[in-house]
Amino acid sequence: MNIFTDIRGLVVGALDQMVAAGELPAGLDYANVAVEPPRDPAHGDMATNAAMVLAKPAGMKPRDIADKLAARLTDDRITAAEVAGPGFLNLRLAPTVWHGVIIEALGAGKDFGRSDMGANVRINVEFVSANPTGPMHVGHVRGAVFGDALASLLGFAGYDVTREYYINDGGAQVDVLARSAYERYREANGLEPQIAEGLYPGDYLIPVGQALKEKYGDSLIDKPEEDWLVDIRDFSTEAMMAMIGEDLALLGVKMDKYSSEKALYGSGKIEAAIARLESAGLIYRGVLEPPKGKLPEDWEEREQLLFKSTAFGDDVDRPIQKSDGAWTYFAPDIAYHWDKIDRGYEQLIDIFGADHGGYVKRMNAVVKALSNGRVPLDIKLIQLVKLFKNGEPFKMSKRAGTFVTLRDVVEEAGADVTRFIMLTRKNDASLDFDFAKVLEQSKDNPVWYVQYANARTHSVLRRATEAGIDVGDSALQAADLSKLNHPAELELARKVAEWPRLVEHAARAHEPHRIAFFLYDIASDLHSLWNRGNDDVSLRFVQDGDFATSQAKIALVRAVGVVISSGLGILGVTPMEEMR
Repeated sequence: MNIFTDIRGLVVGALDQMVAAGELPAGLDYANVAVEPPRDPAHGDMATNAAMVLAKPAGMKPRDIADKLAARLTDDRITAAEVAGPGFLNLRLAPTVWHGVIIEALGAGKDFGRSDMGANVRINVEFVSANPTGPMHVGHVRGAVFGDALASLLGFAGYDVTREYYINDGGAQVDVLARSAYERYREANGLEPQIAEGLYPGDYLIPVGQALKEKYGDSLIDKPEEDWLVDIRDFSTEAMMAMIGEDLALLGVKMDKYSSEKALYGSGKIEAAIARLESAGLIYRGVLEPPKGKLPEDWEEREQLLFKSTAFGDDVDRPIQKSDGAWTYFAPDIAYHWDKIDRGYEQLIDIFGADHGGYVKRMNAVVKALSNGRVPLDIKLIQLVKLFKNGEPFKMSKRAGTFVTLRDVVEEAGADVTRFIMLTRKNDASLDFDFAKVLEQSKDNPVWYVQYANARTHSVLRRATEAGIDVGDSALQAADLSKLNHPAELELARKVAEWPRLVEHAARAHEPHRIAFFLYDIASDLHSLWNRGNDDVSLRFVQDGDFATSQAKIALVRAVGVVISSGLGILGVTPMEEMR
């Protein structure tokens, strides 16, 4: 149940009555009419902007509309409708509304807040997609967590979601991987590895070299590169993908599908995607202008095959084939997105590192072109994680082989802590990850604070059970919730009521960090009510000798626990029932 949607329905019904009575002109668009929490809780439980957004098209003053609308909102759930400011309408709801939300939460359990908003629309979330040249580092962690949580959020909101990893195994980097692995193979055969500049020096390739020795013995030693490059490249890529899969599993991330860039070459898919663009008149042969900052003597004019991406808002047209006939990096990306469209996805989400910001316009352009604007693409950029250890910034360098791996972070902080902290900032804002702070037990550590709130809900249930109180959900649903009448209790119930609305808003915006923020807020409200009970005995959740009042209060606590547990599930964090 989304109480905000229900009350909006009342508002729209009242507006229709005003139209029927000649108080509003017919044909008004209600799309922007909203019902949401007021900025200041003192103003009421909900507020609607109906009069403000309809005033201009209706040719009326906002307050005139608001006054008439207030008079028609006579539903027994609304105790007051008050016009404020230039024409906002603040609504106060009966306590029974919030009691109903508690009953709904207890009945739905883990599905409370689940929505059908997505209408089972097929949506593809592509994330991580790290080059298969080594283990995942801390820079990949945030994108992995963000993508996985977003996919869970969208599934909770009613979308049919696929988690997909695009393996970048068609570029020059996998040849470098093969050459690096070959040196470790030589090392496994007792020779000194020649880790030339530009190769990957990390120790993670030593086991790959050992495995190559087990497979090939010394048969590849001193053989020319053309004799072993393809086999070792495929072997090493498979080994790296197995390592990446293990790293993702440590973080609790499981992909539904892996797609290979290499598989696109020779399959005809690149040519088919380009042909589709060509049939729309979007492919031509031409010469690009010199890049900004290039002097004429630094620039060699070359005729290339170009995609007319400027027709879709890009800054320049993009090359898809070089003058020597080889495909650019952009060409397989075009084919890959065409493949996703061809597989029937109705929405696409790509999650890129911040260093791929230059790809946003061209990818949006090509998806619009390939789908005739039918399939929206949302590209989310993941900003850097600044890692601190022992109070000092911890540097990493993939090529130097000294980078901090995903496994390092998870083993130090734990998967649950890592996941939650990675979602405490919006994806396009940088994030500081301090090992000391993410493990401390204080209000300043959001994951501990939320988990502590969840543990407190379970401690209340255990204490009540010991006191002989029935705390089964069916019993709590039947409790006399009229005994929940303190403003602080009703405020916490209002917070529970916001959960279904929050889920839909976060899913619509593709912003899972909103879930983490909300969980911190509701945890704070629970802790506040708990602490008030230290001074005011009537606010304690278990009332000695008064089972009926205790059940009502415990029903509220249990509803909060339902929301926290559900939200943590979306984030991929295991709820804790007891704190160590």
